Amino acid sequence: MTNLSVNINKIATLRNARGGNLPNVLQVALDCEKFGAHGITVHPRPDERHITRADVYELRPALHTEFNIEGYPDERYMEIVLQVKPHQATLVPDAPGVLTSSQGWPVAENREFLTKIVERLKEAGIRVSIFVDAVEERVREAASVGADRVELYTGPYAQNYSTSPEKAIEPYYKAAMVAHSEGLGLNAGHDLNLLNLRYFKENIPHLDEVSIGHALISDALYLGLKKTIAAYQHCLGNQ
Repeated sequence: MTNLSVNINKIATLRNARGGNLPNVLQVALDCEKFGAHGITVHPRPDERHITRADVYELRPALHTEFNIEGYPDERYMEIVLQVKPHQATLVPDAPGVLTSSQGWPVAENREFLTKIVERLKEAGIRVSIFVDAVEERVREAASVGADRVELYTGPYAQNYSTSPEKAIEPYYKAAMVAHSEGLGLNAGHDLNLLNLRYFKENIPHLDEVSIGHALISDALYLGLKKTIAAYQHCLGNQ
């Protein structure tokens, strides 16, 4: 089974646009769990434009499923993660001001840095996933710095899916096979949606988890959160 982790950043964005606590980030996270999500993902950026540090501390003791914290592993991120101890830390190469994660790590260029970060997180009992492009060598490099998993950046897949699904999926299949051969778990995320998720799932072996936020929350505006989570689980073959 491929787990569905719901990224709730956009819920926090909506709340922050008006102030106060509507929508309630914690309640939405708990509802996602109740409606069948296998995990919750957050990305507490330095400017706190969506998920805040306070949100992370409130979520951790309340959740019953897996908690995944994404972010660039600066000292602020490391302090939060080592205090909260989520099930998984996903390391992304985002600079502080970027809008969203739009590329994977150039792992070889950051080998010493990432190796030390991975060691610190694993010593705390936290599973570590490194966000990489669907390039076989990048997957091997992630294994070499001690990661437990890789998360494949699926933006290019989503962009090319409508033109040629077969060509769009090819590098992801190859990367997935390398991940399995290297003993890495496999996650995927970015721009996966109800149109392209089923094909991705059916053609990528050993897929442990997908993390989906923007598209899922957007669909929920029309379908409602419960029906939307069910629809994504159906695409994954879980219902």
